Parts: sequence; structure tokens; C-alpha cells
Amino acid sequence: MAQHRIGLIMNGVTGRMGMNQHLIRSIVEIRKQGGVALGNGDRLLPDPILVGRNAEKIRALTAQYGIERCTTDLDAALRNPDDTVFFDAATTQARPALLKRAIAAGKHVYCEKPVATNLAEAMDLYRTAKAAGIKHGVVQDKLWLPGLRKLQMLNQAGFFGRMLSVRGEFGYWVFEGDLQPIQRPSWNYRQEDGGGIILDMLCHWRYVVDNVFGPIKSVSCLGATHIPQRWDEQGQPYAATADDAAYATFELENGVIVQINSSWCVRVKRDDLVTFQVDGTHGSAVAGLTDCWTQARVNTPRPVWNPDVRQTHDFNDDWVPVPDTTTYDNAFKIQWELFLRHVWGEGEFRWNLLEGAKGVQLVELGLQSWAERRWLDVPPLAA
Repeated sequence: MAQHRIGLIMNGVTGRMGMNQHLIRSIVEIRKQGGVALGNGDRLLPDPILVGRNAEKIRALTAQYGIERCTTDLDAALRNPDDTVFFDAATTQARPALLKRAIAAGKHVYCEKPVATNLAEAMDLYRTAKAAGIKHGVVQDKLWLPGLRKLQMLNQAGFFGRMLSVRGEFGYWVFEGDLQPIQRPSWNYRQEDGGGIILDMLCHWRYVVDNVFGPIKSVSCLGATHIPQRWDEQGQPYAATADDAAYATFELENGVIVQINSSWCVRVKRDDLVTFQVDGTHGSAVAGLTDCWTQARVNTPRPVWNPDVRQTHDFNDDWVPVPDTTTYDNAFKIQWELFLRHVWGEGEFRWNLLEGAKGVQLVELGLQSWAERRWLDVPPLAA
């Protein structure tokens, strides 16, 4: 068994998502396990260089997690021929220019979503990468969550019969910053800085719906800025100019109706921070991030509507959990391993910049639907 090095340029890993999910729980864990297993038994070991504007922060990360290299000079990192993959988890607004610099330097690229703030830039990125002949991928982590994988298994097994509808609830209360410290960065609530829950979450819902339930045919979306004033990291008040809630309905090509509410202004009374209920002719299922419960047609109780009598039936008892039949690794780590194998020449990787552009397309249509108060078709994107 041989070990092969693969050099990664990792940009934006001092932020919450880049540090926790991509650096600590993905690349650091892959290094701890001795690399990514290849088909012939060899191992592919990522060797990252951390890139950031704050030298103190990136030096602290390298020291804490046993990483040997860091720099504040992105251009110098891109010039190193021994590092062949560029990863970006920094701000959406800066992403298109950064990825194009990496592509021009001949690097394969992998990035967080949204890939851009508008469809024209997203498609330009995809075409630039395609013309350059480099390999490219976009993070679509929710596809590897245990709860959604169980939903996919149920669908593949025909459990639902004819699927009828999907109802998704996502979000929690993000503190305004006056009484409690904020738990999300303040730029998320400023449109001028690339904030907004429609831009943030409809990219996720595009790949989740397309891959788990069916391709989206049309969309209707209503956004809102429920909290008009928030307080930033320095405790200073500012005007919240971005949408903090979105209420979207999708019609799928297979006739299924999907409704997903996304909100930073909702207090949670459900089993998880995101839940999906799928109803079909033969059965229903409710999934969170990890768990999934089912109720088959033959086990469906007969509710009786009587508003004059207090309800004593516990409807939660009518659902059966789907057991864990495998070990579920971190969703981000799973996709990192798939992408690194793809770069090395093993296996296809279909979650590319075109898939990322589809997410941005749905964002644009969602914003347009909100502005015009109407349904809009979702046309196919030409590869």
C-alpha cells in the first residue's frame, strides 16, 4: 500500500463553516485516518495550506490541528504547482473572482455554495471551468445527512407508493444581538453584503429537492424581513436589509408539491432544526437531520375531529423509527472524499459547478417570484 500526497489550497477556513465542517471535521479527520482509500488499496493524503487575511488566526489553526503550512499570500499559493486543488468557503460575493483566479492557475476547484450571487456569474464560472478542462465541485452536504439518506432509501424501496407532497420546516431563532449575543454573523442580514435567507437556503433546497424528490418544474416564493433592526459583533445597531424568512412552494415534474419554510425568526417546536414530511399513497415519513420515522398505509390511525373534547391521542406514538443500518460519517467529509478521489482519477463527481448554478437559478427565480407575486417556471440549464 502506497500513500500519495494531494496538495490543497484552503481559503476561508477561519469562518464558522469553513473551519468546523471543512477543516476540522473533514480534512483533519481524513488526515487522522491516514487519507482517502483508493480502489487499489493505496491512500490519498491531503496536504493543506491555509490561506487567509488574518495571519494570527490561520497560524493558530495550523498549530492546533497539526497542519504545517499557512499564508496570507493567495497568489503565491496559486503559483505552487505542487498544490493542485483550490477550495473556497469565504464570502459569496468574492467567490467567482477567486475561483476564476484558481482556474486560470490550472487548479481543480471545490467550493461552498452559493457559487455566485447571480446566475450569469454562476454559468460563466461553469463554462470557464469546462473550457479549462479542470475538475470542479460544489458542496451539497445535505444529500449525505442520515435523515435524508433514509428518505432516499424509502423512496427507492417504493415505500411511499405515489408520492403526493413534501413539507419542509427549517430554521430557528437568531438572536437580534441586544439581549443575547448573536449566533450568526451580521452580514447575513445585510443584502449589500450578500446576505439573505433566499440566497442562502434556496441553493440547498434545489439540490435536496432535485435529488431526493424530483426535478423542480416551477416555483412560487414569498420572502420577508421580519426583524428590521439587529445588532452586530461590536454591539452596534444596524438596519437589516436582507430577507430573514422565505416561504417557498415548488411544483415538481412528477407532480409532487413541495412546500419549504425557511426562517431565522422561528422558535423550534419540532424534532429537529430541519424536518421533512413526505406523504404518499402507501405511506408517510418524517425525517430530521439524523432520524426518520414512518407510518404505513395499513398502520394509519383513524383520527376523529371533535373540537369540543381535549385531544388525548398521542399521534407521535403512531410512527415507527427507521433503524440505523450503516455507519453515517460526516456529510461534508463524505463529499470531500468523493471529490478527492475524482481529482485523482477515480469515479465521476456529478455535484459540479453546473449543479451549483442550478441553485443560483432557483434563488433568482425565488426573488423574482417574490417581487412579482407570481409562479415562475424553472427552465433547464444548458450544459
